Amino acid sequence: MEATLRILAAAGADLDIERITIGANVFDQGISSGIEPGAWDSLRRTKVLLKAPITTPQGGGFKSVNVTIRKTFGLYANIRPCISYAPYIPTQHPGMDLVIIRENEEDLYGGIEHRQTQDVFQTLKLITRPGSERIIRYAFEYARRYHRRKVTSFTKDNIMKLSDGTFHKIFNEVAEEYPDIESEHWIIDIGTAKLATAPEQFDVLVLPNLYGDILSDVAAEITGSVGLAGSANIGEEIAMFEAIHGSAPPLAGKNVANPSGLLMGAVLMLVHLGLGSTATSIHNAWLRTIEDGIHTPDIYTENRSTKQVGTDAFADAVIERLGETPQKLPSTLYPDSEEPITVKLHDRPIEVKTLEGIDIFVEFRGEVDDLGHQIEAHLNPNLTLVMISNRGQKVYPNGAAETFCVDHWRCRFQAREPGIVLSTADLIDQLARLNAAGLPFIKTEGLFAFDDIPGYSLSQGQ
Repeated sequence: MEATLRILAAAGADLDIERITIGANVFDQGISSGIEPGAWDSLRRTKVLLKAPITTPQGGGFKSVNVTIRKTFGLYANIRPCISYAPYIPTQHPGMDLVIIRENEEDLYGGIEHRQTQDVFQTLKLITRPGSERIIRYAFEYARRYHRRKVTSFTKDNIMKLSDGTFHKIFNEVAEEYPDIESEHWIIDIGTAKLATAPEQFDVLVLPNLYGDILSDVAAEITGSVGLAGSANIGEEIAMFEAIHGSAPPLAGKNVANPSGLLMGAVLMLVHLGLGSTATSIHNAWLRTIEDGIHTPDIYTENRSTKQVGTDAFADAVIERLGETPQKLPSTLYPDSEEPITVKLHDRPIEVKTLEGIDIFVEFRGEVDDLGHQIEAHLNPNLTLVMISNRGQKVYPNGAAETFCVDHWRCRFQAREPGIVLSTADLIDQLARLNAAGLPFIKTEGLFAFDDIPGYSLSQGQ
């Protein structure tokens, strides 16, 4: 951070700097958020945060400071340019120049987890229609703004048909509104393999939160180093800029860390603030430094680099080259004033929601046939036991003897006959009957249809 701020000052960046403390030192003070109270006021007042890499203690119920800031201030769009700097930084993909746009607020990063039985732990994956539409529209607007040719989405909707399926469906809907931009979808596993081997075929990637987090590090690393990439986190009012890499406490204070990732985050910040000339000067000076072979230990190679330097000396080298442009690498030119990208969500009709049953999860150690028979002896008159599954695999009735089971069972109840209109009272009564039978529930999930389309995964055999 100190090296980055020195470069900003030397370039004449018109900034007033307020310092706030977040991360490990604040956790050590007993503040569970990791953010000192005065920091919130500063963030709301300035609306811009240049954040150094920080450490969140593992375990003990500490929540990621990054996630807290992103979700508190609605920083829904995470933009991560990934560019190769061949031949000065070794890479197998010298033509790589892509941008990953990652949804930043939902998916598995809600941190909603439960231990439900002795054997089973659960994390909730939350994908929303508005959250998906907002980030996908942002990606297409970004592609149009910066003259990118194609937007690609990765999901795993062949397995997660509702959550990832929703993201894919909305991607297709939004893509139709941008006929000037090519669009495509890949399943995440083969898409990741293709990104690692042929990144030149991608341009803008838009991804749900977890996939975007993983793939942006993969993409940055195959450019030559994850330590070179900056990141922007954009909301409707507040924005945060950072390096994409995490903290490295063993390197702190040793004058060996590469400040490039944070500096590139600062360049994105300057563009956001309308200081395009300063951003251009810094970025071009940095490119010239890389081109001249002045490298920190993480990117130094004897046959390509000319001098190995520490953090401070690298910053000095960039400052010395302010006003210069690279001789072989493409130079940059940012506009001095540019309106932030904004998106408007489309209004959607309200769907008719109909109750069709309930999944009741119970803890049970024993044979599934015994569990099934106990449940069938304690059924609400309007309900039938459709099936029991274990870890998503149907095991009753007519399950396979070879299926490995744990102590966590999903029991699906639906209307006994067509035409029966179920009520919440039926579901509550069924829970009471199971409790009386010594089978108290762990959790429940309502089974609803929306405009007669099931809003739940169908079981094997249904």
